[in-house]
Amino acid sequence: MADDAGIVLLEKKGDDDDHQKCHGCNIDRLKQEQRGVPYINLSFIWLVSLCTALPISSLFPYLYFMIRDFHIAKEEEDIGFYAGFVASSFMIGRAMTSIFWGKLADRYGRKPIILIGTFTVIIFNTLFGLSTSFWLAISTRFLLGCFNCLLGVIRAYAAEVVSEEYTALSLSVVSTSRGIGLILGPAIGGYLAQPAEKYPNFFSQSSVFGRFPYFLPSLVISVYATGVLIACWWIPETLHTHCRVAQEMLNPNGPGYPPNEVNNDGNGEGECGDQKIKSEGSLMRNRPLMAVIVVYCVFSLQEIAYSEIFSLWAVSDRSYGGLSFSSQDVGEVLAISGLGLLVFQLLVYPPLEKTLGLLVIIRLSAFMLIPLLSCYPSIATLSGVALHLVINCASILKNALSISLVTGLFILLNKAVPQSQRGAANGISMTAMSIFKSFGPAGGGVLFSWAQKRQVATFLPGDEMVFFVLNLVQLVGLILTFIPYISHRQ
Repeated sequence: MADDAGIVLLEKKGDDDDHQKCHGCNIDRLKQEQRGVPYINLSFIWLVSLCTALPISSLFPYLYFMIRDFHIAKEEEDIGFYAGFVASSFMIGRAMTSIFWGKLADRYGRKPIILIGTFTVIIFNTLFGLSTSFWLAISTRFLLGCFNCLLGVIRAYAAEVVSEEYTALSLSVVSTSRGIGLILGPAIGGYLAQPAEKYPNFFSQSSVFGRFPYFLPSLVISVYATGVLIACWWIPETLHTHCRVAQEMLNPNGPGYPPNEVNNDGNGEGECGDQKIKSEGSLMRNRPLMAVIVVYCVFSLQEIAYSEIFSLWAVSDRSYGGLSFSSQDVGEVLAISGLGLLVFQLLVYPPLEKTLGLLVIIRLSAFMLIPLLSCYPSIATLSGVALHLVINCASILKNALSISLVTGLFILLNKAVPQSQRGAANGISMTAMSIFKSFGPAGGGVLFSWAQKRQVATFLPGDEMVFFVLNLVQLVGLILTFIPYISHRQ
């Protein structure tokens, strides 16, 4: 009896030591002790989410002019065609590697993947700004996408680093900072591209910014990413590793195993502490997860297509149904939208979500976007103060509704899986979403180029066809929100 008691005590002591060495367990203890809103953790989430979003869309305001300067388009109407492929190359790269990065995050932790992703933003985003040819621009954007592993991992991290009480707020921070990044990025691109032409008193034509007119916005984003990389060195790890620690103590010369490979009983399920682990294969059979991913993909396709089309439409000539904006004008509209989005997401969305619920907000936002987008071709008939006032209001409303969709879907996605699968689940969603988004810019560019050539068509002439197609995609997404599995996971 004494020997048995001693063995039990030793096992208990070993378990306690394992949990002491487990980063996830340490985070759980901190969450239990924490009082009030975890502002520090939310700040890290904000910084990383913004870092991954800024490079995605910062090129849109000046991509039209960049393609023009590459002299690859034979006619002005063909610029949108080539611009779409440059924008799509990022999403193609991300689609190819997102599951890989998600599995690495589930095996080795969230923090190292976040550090790798932030570092590669610095490298490839800078190289894109120095591109002097169409193919170099595509290559650097593709590589940037391949190593852009931040969004899926930070979504998993955001759901783990705070207590359940603040999970919705944490994921809201991800979508808000991402949404602001997708708006602030084009604002940076619009204001800082071609600085030698816009600000000749500060930048000469013979300087590096004169020879590489699209380098400055990339440089600014890369400098920000450098600061994020330094700050992220101190973020806490959230992945539970106490099962792996125990395995390494039993077999120090053997391979390390991720938590979901330890104590497996052969049927794909096992226990790791108090958490039940499922096999990775079960993700593809997780119907609520797959349903959310499908809806997310459709709305992502519409979102990225709109982002490119809006910039192309805004800078195109009025004779083609555009607004004849400069890249700086586009940047101004997007900067104002970013400010409005920040106010909406922090002050309006949280009480709205508590009152109406996730599904109602998702469906209502999807529905309201359809009549809003239908009004865009009519905005081109305005001028002066009225034009700027209406386009700013429309842009703020569009982005607020879109980010409400994304926030709700983020929350539903992370609720559909346990912690041990969040990295892989978000990796799958990022892969699927990136595949859809890779068609968005290319398809949007081709659609925009085609629409500009049919200004006198009888049915939906010019840009009316562009926004009609965007609304069709939006309608499909709205219909898919009524999938039963999504309702069951609310």
